[in-house]
Amino acid sequence: MTLTTASPPLTPILTPIEARVLGTLMEKARTVPDSYPLSLNALLTGCNQKTTRDPLMELTEAQVATAIDELKSAGLVRETSGGRTTRYEHNFQRGIGVYEQAAVLLGMLMLRGPQTAGELRLNTERWYKFADISSVEGFLEELQERSPEKGGPLVVKLARGPGTREQRWAHLLCGPVDATQTGAEHASRSGDGSVTGNLAARIEHLEAEVAELRETVQKLCSELGVSPPGQS
Repeated sequence: MTLTTASPPLTPILTPIEARVLGTLMEKARTVPDSYPLSLNALLTGCNQKTTRDPLMELTEAQVATAIDELKSAGLVRETSGGRTTRYEHNFQRGIGVYEQAAVLLGMLMLRGPQTAGELRLNTERWYKFADISSVEGFLEELQERSPEKGGPLVVKLARGPGTREQRWAHLLCGPVDATQTGAEHASRSGDGSVTGNLAARIEHLEAEVAELRETVQKLCSELGVSPPGQS
């Protein structure tokens, strides 16, 4: 990890692995709060999961541990004490100096790559409920116009790719990106990104709801002293 030479405060430039580790911690803090902070093993599993990740990664425990050390040095991850297992939590919002809504958007961009404002609104639904696409665009524009005194821009609006109707946004936490090339590559990978992204996000949201309902049913059955449906 290196630091930019912009005026203070300095904005860390992350490696792709550090971005994946940080994004995963940010995601799990909101989607599985009962299991957060994360152990090294849980963090590794989250980094390597095969859904809601772009690109997919096959990281090793050593790679994740090294990334944690670098992020701790940059003040973006903290180690929590207590218990027999060391656990980790992010300090992104304070470490980077952004509002909660901006942190949510940056976290999702780190995990899933370039996305349209509409995709971001849908994909972040379990993290934060934006009122509409315009509010998402407003925070993205603020991040794009961030002044040098605050560390400089953190996102960039990509050129519209072939066959796409909306422009995508990409984060700059890993350094500058080629706006034209990145937009085209993402469009080629996902085809109609708005449809593919929306479908994946809806499936993930439904799965989360089913899990919550199942847990609620199990608690009610336990309180009533009866077996859950499907069990003798």
